[in-house]
Amino acid sequence: MTAATITSKGQVTIPVDVRNQLGLQSGDRIEFSFNETTGRYEVIPATRSLASLKGIVKKPLKPVSIEDMNRAIAEQGASGR
Repeated sequence: MTAATITSKGQVTIPVDVRNQLGLQSGDRIEFSFNETTGRYEVIPATRSLASLKGIVKKPLKPVSIEDMNRAIAEQGASGR
């Protein structure tokens, strides 16, 4: 079993062997899940499934053609912006 110490700010450094086993790198997020059967918390890498990402990018309200895009770009360029 691997142990770590909690700082006064409530922070824990995850030991390198645990990070390696979980495939964790700097900046990754983890989740803490309580297992009611064992009465223990589990540390799980926080990954998003493709299904959970559905709906993040909204469809445009009105379709825009390439010609409309080019016209808008040309107009903004002509206005000095």
